[in-house]
Amino acid sequence: MVSKAVINSMLFLRIITLAASVTTVALIVTDIAKIDDTKMKFQDLIAFRYVVAVASIAGAYCIVQLPFSIYHVVQQKRLIRNGFLPEFDFYGDKVISGLLATGIGAGFAVSIEFKRLFDQIFDGSSISKHDPTRSTITKFYVRGIIASGVLSAAFLAMFVGSFLSSFNRNKSKGIFG
Repeated sequence: MVSKAVINSMLFLRIITLAASVTTVALIVTDIAKIDDTKMKFQDLIAFRYVVAVASIAGAYCIVQLPFSIYHVVQQKRLIRNGFLPEFDFYGDKVISGLLATGIGAGFAVSIEFKRLFDQIFDGSSISKHDPTRSTITKFYVRGIIASGVLSAAFLAMFVGSFLSSFNRNKSKGIFG
């Protein structure tokens, strides 16, 4: 039997992962830069689309897991008792952790590199630091960096949860079976 603290922690970590994933999606989807007549949106960058997809998958996974976690916390037993849920938690948490890590890498890489590139372009031109075009582009990529940071919170919560889900696995199985 798993302790109540582990079960409560798993529920709390799933809620944090869900909240951070939803926040990431909201930050990226509403990130729009308007320069003259041109709009730059998250759809224009494949990496930002990937970050949104990963955050959406993680959020959907948490939404599926929440009712089972709540039942486990309240009743102190599993809803489905054939050993499927602990295995699903264990492997699902690992897969989602890996996806979140790749989403963070993609989001940070594109945001930081493009922000640095545009800063170098603007520094070499006659555009001042207070020009609206420069600040619009900078804000666009800074928001991507912030969204990737929030996604990092989702990853950390899921990563810790993946360790805790190993305690929830069926104890009757051996180390390799």
